[in-house]
Amino acid sequence: MTNAAVLFDKDGTLLDDVPYNVDPALMRFAPGACEALALLHAHGFRLLVISNQGGVALGRFPFEALAPMEAHLRGMFDACGVPLAGAYWCPHHPAGTVARYAVRCSCRKPQPGMLLRAANEHGLDLSASWFVGDILDDIEAGTRAGCRTVLIDNGNETLWEPGPARIPTLREPNLLQAALAIVREQEAPARGPKLDTMKTATTNTTRQSIA
Repeated sequence: MTNAAVLFDKDGTLLDDVPYNVDPALMRFAPGACEALALLHAHGFRLLVISNQGGVALGRFPFEALAPMEAHLRGMFDACGVPLAGAYWCPHHPAGTVARYAVRCSCRKPQPGMLLRAANEHGLDLSASWFVGDILDDIEAGTRAGCRTVLIDNGNETLWEPGPARIPTLREPNLLQAALAIVREQEAPARGPKLDTMKTATTNTTRQSIA
């Protein structure tokens, strides 16, 4: 399992959703997140964070604020007894006001660039990995990178724009339930047929939500 990872969106998935936040004082794990990280680490998954940080391009905070934010996040992982294998931030936004970062890029989700970079730098097997997020842009990025995906269905997705890459492998109400589901999939002796069945059920549920 050393080449398998679980990659997480940051705000609204791994942490409580505080828009455009890089202030360590406001960073809090979402309920059950620490337990979820410990469970996944115990089952051999490497843990990484993949996050759009368009606030840089929008002038809400400087690029230099990302380093202390990441350092604090690593400390939060340490406090749970698990290592943060990597963290990747996209500072771009096409509607930004800071010219250097106001560009279209290959890293801003739903583009898969950050996941592909993480896989290259850490030797990850993305086909054995999962991407967990709270909106369908996360799901699309994970799917396009070749991961299986989990949508944390906590109300943060409001647009429900459909698309073939925006159908999650699994849907769970919170991060701990997502971790338990990932472990069940890992341990299932006939994972392929079971996963296909769950995909079909999830697809139907997603279509109903969009309708």
